[in-house]
Amino acid sequence: MPSYAQHSDVEQEIANLSQQKWQWMADKNVEELASLFHDDSRFVHMSGTWGKERELEIIESGSIWYKNADVHDVVVEVFDDTVILWNRITLVAVVRGNEVSNEFTVTEVYQNQDGDWKQLDLTFSSVRDTHSIEQ
Repeated sequence: MPSYAQHSDVEQEIANLSQQKWQWMADKNVEELASLFHDDSRFVHMSGTWGKERELEIIESGSIWYKNADVHDVVVEVFDDTVILWNRITLVAVVRGNEVSNEFTVTEVYQNQDGDWKQLDLTFSSVRDTHSIEQ
């Protein structure tokens, strides 16, 4: 069983990876995202749920441009080789040409596969701006 220090290192690694992922999404860097997203990953949005290829298509085409994710809270839990991260964000996005700003709690599930972290799930939950994530 990993020690607390090892858990802490993994928590920080995943928090950093999540932050990097938001930047890759803003930059429409589908090459890095394709490597991060597991082939069978799922993405749950306000308008529907789909897989990796559709998410990458949406990002590359700009039909959703994740312009800026302002992260307010982050909680990370380690479960052996699987890690769940919750962040509360204000997302500024351009959706079909219209700039919108929404408050979300985003759930991200990562799994370590052969030494690489793969994102299995990314789920947006719409919340009020007063929403908080308990530690």
